Amino acid sequence: LWTKSEFKQCCNASQDLVLTQENTVMGQKILYETNRKKSVIVKKIVFHLRNVSFQEPLWNQTLGHCAVVGNGGILNNSRCGQQIDKVDFVIRLNLPPLNNENDVGKKTSLVTANPTILRSYTRKSFAKMMEVYGQAVVLMPAFSYVSCTEPSFRAYFTLKDFNLQNVTFFHPEYLLRLNNYWKSKGLLAQRLSSGMMLVSIALELCSKVTLYGFWPFSSSLNGKPILHHYYDNVGPKQGVHKMSEEFLLYMQMHSKGLLQLKIGIVASLFG
Repeated sequence: LWTKSEFKQCCNASQDLVLTQENTVMGQKILYETNRKKSVIVKKIVFHLRNVSFQEPLWNQTLGHCAVVGNGGILNNSRCGQQIDKVDFVIRLNLPPLNNENDVGKKTSLVTANPTILRSYTRKSFAKMMEVYGQAVVLMPAFSYVSCTEPSFRAYFTLKDFNLQNVTFFHPEYLLRLNNYWKSKGLLAQRLSSGMMLVSIALELCSKVTLYGFWPFSSSLNGKPILHHYYDNVGPKQGVHKMSEEFLLYMQMHSKGLLQLKIGIVASLFG
């Protein structure tokens, strides 16, 4: 169950995770992930988007030991930062603040960004905020919803103009296949969480996967109240994700040796 080869067969992140010149041709119609009646034609500007940081040899070999760092409040006072920064490849979700280095680390290799984030920033302030992520690849769902396209391109051009990170776009067909895969396994969420998407990617592309900051509950193991995120207490939209069910899957994967689920001070529990 959930073998690397199974993920490759279903979804093939190594080839189809992002839009590239290898999997997309000029003039091709791209259907939106969540609305198959809506589409966009691949024009010159899309065609020149290359996943620069995923060139040889990185993309065609395993990424080594990967940490997928969730944003759960369980990370506060965990002292996990040093462990996180020691792995080969650090994957983070939704542009989290990194001002708590002792608990969350500072290394970032890949980070997702929700296109709505740009509503809160001018170009200059957005670029300033992004400096903390160094040379990480920024992954955005430009073609998941029609409303995502324009802000995703705005992020791409802003970071290009300020000589910051490379922005690359999820291939909507990859996300659709991944969603269908998990539905076939009984995970009937309206939409996979960013965490589940990135854990799935890591399971296919990394030789070893360790999860930090995944904890969908409002209290810790000893019953102490904790924030939803380590930086705020804003919960997810009701009815969209199935965080608790996803967490149960992570625990099952841990028990089968597919990944390590780290919880608690210096991530002691479960490994």
